[in-house]
Formats: sequence, structure tokens, C-alpha cells
Amino acid sequence: LADPQLRRNLGHATTTIRAKSGAVIGELPDWQALRAAGSAIKTDVLARLPELLEQLEAAVTAAGGTVHWAADAVEANRIVTDLVAATGSDRVIKVKSMATQEIGLNEALEAAGITAVETDLAELIVQLGEDRPSHILVPAIHRNRAEIREIFLRAMPGVYRSLSDDPDALAAAARRFLRETFLTTRVAVSGANFAVAETGTLAVVESEGNGRMCLTLPDTLITVMGVEKVVPTWRDLEVFLQLLPRASTGERMNPYTSMWTGVTPGDGPQAVHLVLLDNGRSAVLADEVGRQALHCIRCSACLNVCPVYERAGGHAYGSVYPGPIGAVLSPQLTGVEDNASLPYASTLCGACYDACPVKINIPELLVHLRDQVPHPRTEAAAMAAGAYVMDRPALYAAAQRA
Repeated sequence: LADPQLRRNLGHATTTIRAKSGAVIGELPDWQALRAAGSAIKTDVLARLPELLEQLEAAVTAAGGTVHWAADAVEANRIVTDLVAATGSDRVIKVKSMATQEIGLNEALEAAGITAVETDLAELIVQLGEDRPSHILVPAIHRNRAEIREIFLRAMPGVYRSLSDDPDALAAAARRFLRETFLTTRVAVSGANFAVAETGTLAVVESEGNGRMCLTLPDTLITVMGVEKVVPTWRDLEVFLQLLPRASTGERMNPYTSMWTGVTPGDGPQAVHLVLLDNGRSAVLADEVGRQALHCIRCSACLNVCPVYERAGGHAYGSVYPGPIGAVLSPQLTGVEDNASLPYASTLCGACYDACPVKINIPELLVHLRDQVPHPRTEAAAMAAGAYVMDRPALYAAAQRA
């Protein structure tokens, strides 16, 4: 809050995204019906998640891929690290992935002597700046172009002092640096926006083409995906590929929508792995109220409309998932006690609920989680006394008169 440049950067970015998103959403006469359909599909997925995951595993395996199950971050990091080490490579290229940030994969790879290169422009800015992401979709939203130029001059190989802060020039510098990396790295690590249980197809949507390079050029492709990202059928993608781009980047369609199904001999990666990550999701699923947080498609619409996020930024949340969705997802994944402040990082204004393309009732979840936060004994006693009085009309009337 005390950083005026940060607040200006955030205010400008979120205002721009809101305006773009509102314009393209307004073009659809059936937006509310699409939201209802997306929510219904997600509810169905969670109701029969084990069945769908087993169907996905069978389909991926039949298509020539290999499926691994990871109960937690430690197991997922071990699986990925072992797979990379088995190739003999000491470097991987990465598609932007919240799941790999959640488990701390970059740090685990570094500890094993493996360099991870982020290829998403915003993630690259964060990595070169030795910074932390502050937004689900635009990790460097807290940086302006002058700051990005300084980061490139300081940390990107082959950049000349004459580099300007023009966005085109900055993008060109990143492209020159990344192109060589794409062409010389044989292992890629990705996340997944969706996985289709009936066909074993994985999907990644992005705006720059870096994902397409990572998904097609390397010999080995390792995907780390939260188990809730599965959808039952190919046709279900029809709904989400209309919801996601409009709610996230204010586009009618993502510039790059990449899908791959197992291994195709002679075309693309010849070793395809899928790591299915639980890491607390089963515990979230067990909570009948809290499980709706698993509907999230990581669009970040809730961040872009949240008055708290717009003024404080993502770092203030102290969790991998910032903003309103982080305030209800992170406490459930890691334990409410470890994130006791997050359910209170909201005014309960409800803007996030209105914006969510899959209708997650974030205010309801925030109140639900506040009830689970450890409270001081004095506060609990005061609340119990208040509840006792309010539950007895005569006593309540006497208290009012007093």
C-alpha cells in the first residue's frame, strides 16, 4: 500500500483488463447460460472425480503416454526430477504453470542441478528479476515497462544498453533470448488448462506462442496437472473455451490453443508424461462447502475486479494463489491455520462472485473459512455471550434497554 508505483501499475492493468473483458462478454447473449453450464460441468466432475481420472489414465496410456500419480508436492517434484535426470538433460523449458509454482518445482530442479527456463514473457520477467509472481494470469502485473527494461539489462544475456522500454523492443529482446533456448533444449515441463477423460487429450491456452514451442519442439514433455482440471468429454471444452479467454484476457479466443493426445511417431515429443497432482485437493473435495473452490479454471477474473487486490497486489497475500480465489483455495490446500489471515483479505463485496465464469461463491467460502480459523479464547467467549443474548428475545430486549 505504501508503494505508489506498484498501485499505479496495478490500477492501470486491472482497469484495462476489466474494460476489455466486459466488452467481449457483452457480445454474448448467452453468457449467463455459459456460466451455469461451466459450473454444472465442474460439479459433475467433482462428483465422480476418481472415475474420470481412471478413464483419463487409460486414455493417455492407450495413446502412448505415461501417467504418474503424486499425492503431494514432494512426490511430484521427485517424479519430475527423476524423469528429467533420466534424459541426461540439465535444462528444461517451461510453459507457464500455477501447479508447478504451487509445488516449488523450479527450486526442486535447481537443487538437483537442473536449470528451469520460464518461457512465458511475464514469468521470464519475474524469474530474471528474482521476484515472485503477483497475479495468476499476468505474473509481472506489478512491473511497468521501465522496470522491465532495467531487469533485462541486468539479467538477460546479449542485451545492449541501447534497448528502449518500448513494448515491441522488450518483446523482441525476449524473443531473441528464448528462440535459442527453444531450439537447444530437449525437455519441456508444462501445466494443463484442461484434460479430456474420454480421449486423453491435454490442452494449454496461451497468448504468445511460447507454449506451442515447448509443446512441439522437445523430445520429452512432462505435464504437471491438478486432478480437478479433468473434464468428461471433448464437447465440454466447447463451454470452457468460450468462458476462459473472455473472463481472463478479454479475448474472444486465445491466440494459441494447443492440444495433444499421447505420442505421434515422428511428430512432436516422443516421450509424453502426465503427473496427476493431488497436494491437498482430496481434502478440499471432502468439504461440501469448500469444494467449489476446485471449480476454478485459473482465469483471474476475480483478481481483476477485487478492490483489495487492486490496491495491495498479489504479494500481500503471501501465497502462490493470490486474490480472492487464493484467499479461499490456499487455506484449504495448505491448512487454514497456516493461512489464517487470508479469509479476512476481503470486504465481502461480492464482485468476485459476479465476475467468476464458473460461479464460485467466494464470499460464502470466505465466511465458511473464517469460521474454521483459530480464534482467541476471549473473542470466542464474547461471541458465545452475544449469541446467548440474541437467542433469547426477552434478554435481548433487556440488553437493548440497558
